[in-house]
Amino acid sequence: MTNGDIIKGKMKKAEGQAQDAFGKATDSTEDRVKGNLKQAEGEIQEGFGKTKQAVKNAVNDTKREHPRCA
Repeated sequence: MTNGDIIKGKMKKAEGQAQDAFGKATDSTEDRVKGNLKQAEGEIQEGFGKTKQAVKNAVNDTKREHPRCA
């Protein structure tokens, strides 16, 4: 199951790519920089979501393997 941080991160990356493309089309350095920053923010949020999901999966696996520890 995908968590919200992964989805939000992908959306921010897409928004950043669109803003960067707009900046290229209009020759706007400001829009390009903002787009690149938004893409980076999305990468970080998506990575956080993936890490969070991996930890959750590891905890659930441990609970299944060692039910008396849960």
